[in-house]
Amino acid sequence: MACAASKGWGLGCTRAVASEGVKVVIVARGRDVLEQADDALHALPGAGEVRSAVADIVTPQGRTDALAACPQVDIPINNTGGPPPGDFRQWERENWLRALDANMLAPIELIRVSLDAMRAQRFGCIVNITSRCGEGADRHPRPVQWRARRPHRLRCRAGTQRSRRQCHDQPGQFATDRLRGNFAAIAQQQSSTAQDVAERKRAGIPARRFGEPDEFGAACVFLCSAQAAYITG
Repeated sequence: MACAASKGWGLGCTRAVASEGVKVVIVARGRDVLEQADDALHALPGAGEVRSAVADIVTPQGRTDALAACPQVDIPINNTGGPPPGDFRQWERENWLRALDANMLAPIELIRVSLDAMRAQRFGCIVNITSRCGEGADRHPRPVQWRARRPHRLRCRAGTQRSRRQCHDQPGQFATDRLRGNFAAIAQQQSSTAQDVAERKRAGIPARRFGEPDEFGAACVFLCSAQAAYITG
């Protein structure tokens, strides 16, 4: 089950997994864009069964609806988009609570209800797509860093007795709507343009380009595969 899978990282991961013949359920809030993603996944060569569920996993009802569409989750791909851009000094209590709900508590709930079935069948891989954003002590305000709530860096944790692995994927800068929205927010703060911000960011990347969601998806499907069974740390 892939969350926020109608576009961006979530769709990139789902395309890669579905192409391997895995049965997938994609979850997102927007019906129209989710239906487009569903159609595109069905058209993939070698794709397995594809279903979709319109749901907001941040809410209890949304999680119930998502799990109704996918009662047994062998590979949950948790992805909630990260915190909104802005200066954390301007955030009120409600902003913090909403961000924690979306980016920590919702994934924890999905993992909690999926874990027993994984242990019983001695198979499972939990993928958490995490945020690399932080509020820096420099002149460029960025989204708040969530080290307390979301594991950072790329890590896998394996349990030999329980036969399940947990992977935390911290994406770099990939060409997604999320990234473009962040550039627009930074540009507004700096009286610049989103294009100027993008060019500065691109210049700092060794490859001199932004990543593509399908490239991230390829890394995700590898970490879920038998070939990566010994990746730990």
